[in-house]
Amino acid sequence: MLAVSDARGALAEHLRYFQDLGVVGLSGDPAWSVRPVGRAAALGQAPTASVEARLPGPSEVTADASVSIAVSLFDATSATPTAGLDPAEALTAIQTDLGDCTRCKLHALGRTQIVFGVGSPTARLMFVGEAPGQDEDRQGVPFVGRAGQLLTRTIERLGLRREDVYIANVIKCRPPANRNPEPDEVTTCEPFLFRQIDAIRPKVVVALGTFAAQALLQTRDPISRLRGRVFNWRGARLIPTFHPAFLLRNPPEAQRKEAWSDFKKARALLDEE
Repeated sequence: MLAVSDARGALAEHLRYFQDLGVVGLSGDPAWSVRPVGRAAALGQAPTASVEARLPGPSEVTADASVSIAVSLFDATSATPTAGLDPAEALTAIQTDLGDCTRCKLHALGRTQIVFGVGSPTARLMFVGEAPGQDEDRQGVPFVGRAGQLLTRTIERLGLRREDVYIANVIKCRPPANRNPEPDEVTTCEPFLFRQIDAIRPKVVVALGTFAAQALLQTRDPISRLRGRVFNWRGARLIPTFHPAFLLRNPPEAQRKEAWSDFKKARALLDEE
């Protein structure tokens, strides 16, 4: 059995670890203690029936379901306090906490720089993608490559400008060869995304693609099962849709129309009182 002093030292080290991850607080809400089965496996934990039963499945998640499950462990002393700061100041504090991040293996796998986010700190509409690509890694700005150009054109079709919205990714560093983010990378980086969203407090969040939708909704359902629905999420309305990169790969016309329908739905929600 550990001595009291040893236990205190172990606890302090544990809290410093979560500080390095950028976690932002402690919640007594039982929903915050839920970790998706995939994330548990990534941490070497065996998924339990009770945890799995609480994850939203395709038959459980409905159009107006309230889904606000998030990262499980938060330490109130772990990050720069942002309460009382305006959104721009809060985003600056979050970016400072992120720093030249070395928390996951991506920092040693060829990334050029961290891609934090761009746009209006008071945006009513926010877009969340998967991870930076080569162009984003070079410029330090999300969605500036071909997929980003399509997203910009789509935003303009909605009667908005890029500077009117906020754009970020789940992962802040480019995965090598643009591979899919791995579960441990998502688990490590997503607390910073949640902090960005809480600082901006958008009215509508559009999740672009499977990885963004799964990270935000904490589900393993593919985008084909999630899109077409509107979720009540962290005080906002969340709309999952196809990633612009997918739309550039000549999908069926029906799926392109579905994506445009999702974007128009986001615009309509912005116009609601």
